[in-house]
Amino acid sequence: MRGREVIRRYDSGERDFSRSNLKKAKLEGADLRGADLSWVCLSRANLREANLEGVNLKGADLKGADLQEANLSQANLRAANLYKAEVTSAQLAMAESLQWAILPNGLKHE
Repeated sequence: MRGREVIRRYDSGERDFSRSNLKKAKLEGADLRGADLSWVCLSRANLREANLEGVNLKGADLKGADLQEANLSQANLRAANLYKAEVTSAQLAMAESLQWAILPNGLKHE
């Protein structure tokens, strides 16, 4: 699935994109508040400045994703893979859960 397709379906009211393959998707600046992106492959995706407030990213593969300046407040990042993700200026402080997540530096959050 491509980024444009996700945005179109989200704008039409769809919120469940769980287990989708969005590898390298271009979602820069997208507003996906409250979407279910659990177990989604978003490796090397462009999520720069995206609004991901309250998004379920449980188990998501965000390896190498660009999350610069993204809003991840209240997002569920439990068991997400953020290895080598670019998180400069991303709003992670209010993320709901980082338990068992792999952090950008490769360390596992306990």
